[in-house]
Amino acid sequence: MAKAKRQYVCQNCGSVSYRWQGQCADCNEWNTLVEEAGETAFSAKHDLSRGGRTLALETLDAQSVMPERMLCGIAEFDRALGGGFVAGSATLIGGDPGIGKSTLLLQAAGRLAKAGKSVVYISGEEAAAQVRLRAQRLGLGDAPVALASATSVRDILATLDSRTADFVVIDSIQTMHSDLIDSAPGTVSQVRASAQELIRYAKDGGAAIVLVGHVTKDGTIAGPRVLEHMVDTVLAFEGERSHQYRILRAVKNRFGGTDEIGVFAMGEEGLGEVANPSSLFLTDRSRDVPGSVVFPALEGTRPVLVEVQALTVRLASGATPRRAVVGWDSGRLAMVLAVLEARCGLQMGAAEVYLNIAGGYRLTDPAADLAVAAALISAFSERPVPADAIVFGELSLSGEVRQVAHDGLRLREAAKLGFSRGWGPKGMKGVGGISVTGFGRLGELVDLMLGRD
Repeated sequence: MAKAKRQYVCQNCGSVSYRWQGQCADCNEWNTLVEEAGETAFSAKHDLSRGGRTLALETLDAQSVMPERMLCGIAEFDRALGGGFVAGSATLIGGDPGIGKSTLLLQAAGRLAKAGKSVVYISGEEAAAQVRLRAQRLGLGDAPVALASATSVRDILATLDSRTADFVVIDSIQTMHSDLIDSAPGTVSQVRASAQELIRYAKDGGAAIVLVGHVTKDGTIAGPRVLEHMVDTVLAFEGERSHQYRILRAVKNRFGGTDEIGVFAMGEEGLGEVANPSSLFLTDRSRDVPGSVVFPALEGTRPVLVEVQALTVRLASGATPRRAVVGWDSGRLAMVLAVLEARCGLQMGAAEVYLNIAGGYRLTDPAADLAVAAALISAFSERPVPADAIVFGELSLSGEVRQVAHDGLRLREAAKLGFSRGWGPKGMKGVGGISVTGFGRLGELVDLMLGRD
């Protein structure tokens, strides 16, 4: 057989180069090219159109049965999955080191095992004794979970074939290796081949398998993007280790929506569910504070009330102002500041601006524009927004306040927590006893807060 042509594969984006170079030409990352075996002359000329079997084709109007789901007993986890684990599915969960991925999966595995399911937990990063100690700390020492420490995919599949498993955890996919691939564990080809074999086992055997994935410094799941296309569900475990809360967010879900989140709080006994996430992100609202505004963010069907905090500092003439943002898009902040200055006449270009989303929460909802603008106006003018008011709405570059989705849902959640006023786009209706004030343009909000006629 002819010798395979030498090739180098980028470990960040998966692109192939036939000579080594320090920087990947596609993703511009440095030192990510690793030599891997390429295709041989035989495989390049092999005709795949012969020797196969004929597939049985079906019609679209054939009767379909909804997939069976397994509830893991952790309501927030099941919510993020869209109703539980699906038999025969593959789930990829990623997150920063130490965020709680292994803890959450061990809790789910323990509860499923206690519910009568056959559960297998394979750890490639820790010894079985370490996992056992964590289970005892979580109060799951008596859960009938089958535990092993291994990295060989061949050994793992041989073990799984010898027994019936309903739920399998592989922690993590970057530590697995297949002896059919001549490269180190964690490389693109090894991750892809190992995941493919494990996913094939899940599809053929009907077991729900969960793969734990490492993340890069940018927060994306490490390895080739094709790995995310191979699995059925991709979950991102987010949060700052300095804060106790964690958010489990579905990035991809073939069996449900990607707009639901699960909220957890890290404690001494593992990750606990948070039934009312708004309580985590709101501080004491007993008095009016300039620069503090409550915004009802929407995560799927769940409203979460978070506090937007702003601080402005006027500088001497000629000094360069600083812009610092935590928990929001810095480009979006620049746009809001430009609209306030160009459309509303507020001279904020010479002031330092600091914006923070309390509790370490990250906002992606465009409806936060008006809340951020209100916080900036309040901080700049030293006039507080009423403590019993919530603010939401999207801004355009012309200064128009646009309608947002599910305003009634946001108002109802605010009413449950004792808020009595709502500031938002013109045309919204009061819900739950909340009195609403609508604004067609941002200048109307500025006039109200500054007491202009």
